[in-house]
Amino acid sequence: MSEDVPSKAGAQAWATVALLWPVALLNYLDRQVLSTLQPAIGADLPMVLDSQNFGRLMGIFLWVYGLMSPVSGLVADRFNRKRLIVGSLCVWSLVTLLMGHADSFAHLYWMRALMGVSEALYIPAALALIVDHHRGPTRSLAVGIHMTGLYFGQALGGFGALAAAELSWRSTFQWLGVIGVGYSFVLALFLREKKEAATTSSTGILAELLGMGKSLRTLFGIGAFFVILFYFAAPSAPGWVVKNWLPTLFAKMDAATIRSLLPGTSGFSDAEIASKVSKPLSTIIIAVAGFVGVISGGILADRWSRRNLRGRIYTGVIGLSLTIPALLALGFGHSPAIAFGAAVVYGIGFGLFDANNMPVLCQFVPARLRAAAYGFMNLIGVSAGALSTEVIGSLDKSGKLAQGIGWLAVPVVLAVALVLMLRPTTLNRLDP
Repeated sequence: MSEDVPSKAGAQAWATVALLWPVALLNYLDRQVLSTLQPAIGADLPMVLDSQNFGRLMGIFLWVYGLMSPVSGLVADRFNRKRLIVGSLCVWSLVTLLMGHADSFAHLYWMRALMGVSEALYIPAALALIVDHHRGPTRSLAVGIHMTGLYFGQALGGFGALAAAELSWRSTFQWLGVIGVGYSFVLALFLREKKEAATTSSTGILAELLGMGKSLRTLFGIGAFFVILFYFAAPSAPGWVVKNWLPTLFAKMDAATIRSLLPGTSGFSDAEIASKVSKPLSTIIIAVAGFVGVISGGILADRWSRRNLRGRIYTGVIGLSLTIPALLALGFGHSPAIAFGAAVVYGIGFGLFDANNMPVLCQFVPARLRAAAYGFMNLIGVSAGALSTEVIGSLDKSGKLAQGIGWLAVPVVLAVALVLMLRPTTLNRLDP
């Protein structure tokens, strides 16, 4: 079933994207900055320097975040999404602030788990709100612009080591927390829920909770949703591994070769090359390339979808197809130059894919189930990422970190083949 869609989005639709963009930035910055703060934190908490412990630290966030995502999505489909978004930002920012006071590995570990709970509320609610505002040919671009906030957050996370050198790792976490709490008040004042969107009904909260069972039956009665779940999960495994472990992989590269590629680093010691150049550079490359990917992917998909209902699917497939040789090059290449080039290609490809996940979902799942559907996508995708992050962490000890990343290209090939089987009949499915 389809609906008439507006030819263009109004001012409020774009204001929603603009207001949520800083939240998306903080969403990724607060979670990812830990990857480049590892050496600084390790000076105070030595357990963090162990590869397996660090994998556990990154993994607990992903497991909790993934398990909470379906619940968050179901809640976002039935209650006020603005309040959920504001509350989520405020809570995870307070958790970030408290991480600056961690005095043990266990303290840091449980703070990461709590961050997973609070951050899980954001993405399903935010994307559902954006696509409700952008129902026409601006949908992929709007989602793509919002996603650039995530990539900018990831890029800024690459400067964690530099921030720690200037402020200390504790102050870095504390300032990030203060900024997030402050912006939650701005969001409370200016963000607007879409009027016709579902919020708590007059039947009461209990009835809404009981209605979630019916929503689940309807959602899992959509055959295409299972294909979309795998399509999202397969690239999520390498996606999270690249975010969490690429800085470590780059830090292991030959310092002399990096000096030859980047003449301005000639005076740096090997340790400085690893912590102040290689780690931040890996994060920044992926983020900048991803920015290019999500914007170009949004524009391309919106234009293509006007002529072909599968335009958004094809754009995502092009993106995933680019990540396959990039992962193989990261895994089995033998020079920093190859790794840098592969990181650029991977970032662009993943961005093309990332801008179109929710818009493709909208072609098969009705509006009242989209936050829940994206929540389940997050569960499957993040679970795959958490498992892969921990497995790759164990491979690092045996010197096989790079090869493990390369083998993650295999499920992506299968995802490309499966999603090409989908045959949408509309760009925007109505509630049944």
